[in-house]
Amino acid sequence: MTGDRRRADAERNIEAIVDAAVGCFSEQPDASMTAIAKAAGVSRVTLYAHFPSREDLVARALDRAVSGAAEVLDAESLDEGPAAEALSRLVRSGWRVLAGYRNLMTAASAVLSPRQVRAYHKVVLQRVEKLIARGCEEGAFRTDLPQKWLVSVFYSVIHLAADEIAAGRLKPKDAADVVEATVLSTVRRA
Repeated sequence: MTGDRRRADAERNIEAIVDAAVGCFSEQPDASMTAIAKAAGVSRVTLYAHFPSREDLVARALDRAVSGAAEVLDAESLDEGPAAEALSRLVRSGWRVLAGYRNLMTAASAVLSPRQVRAYHKVVLQRVEKLIARGCEEGAFRTDLPQKWLVSVFYSVIHLAADEIAAGRLKPKDAADVVEATVLSTVRRA
């Protein structure tokens, strides 16, 4: 019974640490491990017992955030309506989620390779890929470029918008419109 209790305590601590990491990194990408431990209500020793490195913790926080984004996108019923309209809904929902995690992405980019960061987005990008394929089948989206390229454009533009906001070159209130216009103009059939 003691072993079960320890495992349950460990799981609660892990969840508290990941929740705190998502919150702390979303507010401040260079949040310290000490600040995260404090926010989670655990000691630094406990935090490091579960996440031996900043990279491990950032990766877990990013995984949590992307999983949450996938849930938000699932609520958009992307299989309904014309593909272009569904893509607009996807861009706007995706942008709202990413805007909330912009600093977490900065934290992730500081300790993970671009390939690793993109791999965490696989669950979301599969939805984008499916939607672009549907738009191509409907004749609404261009077929002269590879579908995977169009998915990459979506991914790049939405993340570039976050970078542009951070640099002060794009107003947050304009971002969803700019991203939507850019992505749709790229994928739509001429």
